[in-house]
Amino acid sequence: MTSIAVQERQGSLKRGLGLGLAAGCLLLWSGLAQAAPVPESFSGLAKEVTPAVVNIASAHAVEAQQQMPFQAPPGSPFEEFFKQFQDPNRDETMTALGSGFIIDPTGYIVTNNHVVENATEVTVRLGDDSVYAAKVVGVDPQTDVALLKIEADRELPSVPLGDSDAAEVGDWVMAVGNPFGLGGSVTAGIISARGRDIDAGPYDDFLQIDASINHGNSGGPLFDMDGKVIGVNTAIYSPNGGSVGIGFAIPSNIVKSVVAELKEDGKVDRGYLGVMLQPITPELASALGLEKAEGAMVADILPDGPAAKSDLRKGDVILSFAGKDVSDPRGLARAVAAEKAGEKVSVTVWRDGERHELSVTPGEQPTKDQASVEPETGQEDGSYHSAALDADLAQLTPEWREQLGLESDVEGVVVVDIKAARPFEEGLRPGDVIMQVDRTDVSKPAEVEKLLDEAKAEQQEAVLLLVSRQGQDLYLGLQLKA
Repeated sequence: MTSIAVQERQGSLKRGLGLGLAAGCLLLWSGLAQAAPVPESFSGLAKEVTPAVVNIASAHAVEAQQQMPFQAPPGSPFEEFFKQFQDPNRDETMTALGSGFIIDPTGYIVTNNHVVENATEVTVRLGDDSVYAAKVVGVDPQTDVALLKIEADRELPSVPLGDSDAAEVGDWVMAVGNPFGLGGSVTAGIISARGRDIDAGPYDDFLQIDASINHGNSGGPLFDMDGKVIGVNTAIYSPNGGSVGIGFAIPSNIVKSVVAELKEDGKVDRGYLGVMLQPITPELASALGLEKAEGAMVADILPDGPAAKSDLRKGDVILSFAGKDVSDPRGLARAVAAEKAGEKVSVTVWRDGERHELSVTPGEQPTKDQASVEPETGQEDGSYHSAALDADLAQLTPEWREQLGLESDVEGVVVVDIKAARPFEEGLRPGDVIMQVDRTDVSKPAEVEKLLDEAKAEQQEAVLLLVSRQGQDLYLGLQLKA
């Protein structure tokens, strides 16, 4: 009896565990299914939104000398043959194709700047094959957004701009556009990543998607499952020129603010600080006493700029701007650009091992960037070998100053040659001028060596160097070996 009772209890326990595990698995599967439902079809969404997606054709002038790609060598038998196809006095046009979408029933259309940039004529074709001449209301090359306007005698189908900040990695999306001029095409996929920087501009913050986009899709909308535009398809990564499942879209929240300004003023006004920035490396963070390698370091302050009129200093690490945390220089650039010129904002900086609260009034962003000068490195006469750096240094003579193209106010020690392999994370280079070691000015190689030796003796983990490179000031963090 006892043995049978035990066996029954064990069997009951096993059955209970089995049922419990099965129920748990079902609950887990149910939770996963609710978290990421797979659409049965995109047909309903496609029917709803595609009437508002348009094809864009832009005409561009082509100079006569660019028309003939074939050139015969002078004096060859084919020289006269090719001349008959060339007219040096005739300019022609080239047509570029792209996509766009109507955001207002009165005819406002969003597309990419590169679709209509420098166009002599822009034509828009709607889904019902009606064609309209379009006016370029305004463009913003820095975000690659353009706003067009067409005049129609009827209300046009339109789609709303959604909240791209609510879109998450793994969410389903649908791209619509005009790939290779084939007309309205729909592709589907998911958001693969957020916050991508592809060096397209200073305010890169792309959504990465795996929905296929190709040439001609530029300027087309990226929809969420509610039929709202959460991005403008702009670029692809492709080793072969075709789609490989890595596309990039401008987030709709960036598009909203840009379009609003283009609609009102035809251009975008952005805040401007007038500073040169550099990222915080782990070495710099250690040298500065920061807990994390976050923020944007002020490497230089441009004269007569807004920052020069504030309490900001070279060497400050900007941790927050206008109440927004700053993780890197690009994040700061976006935060500054979002502010209006002439309005005072709060800034939190890290200086001398402490936080400081400052204020600064951004100015209006200049239209042209200042160009830097590439210095030439020269001979090693009179060089001094620094054991601490494993580099050859030299005193800054008039000859070095002239060869490096340095301003008269730059003082320091020239880096002539590097013996070690990348002693710094950022990389000290020949032609750099070391101006400070741990915020102490230096003018002789021996002073650099003395300050580094003292830092080692005091068991510092890292020191901070200020160098001049190509006419710009730059901070480097040097990790000291035990």
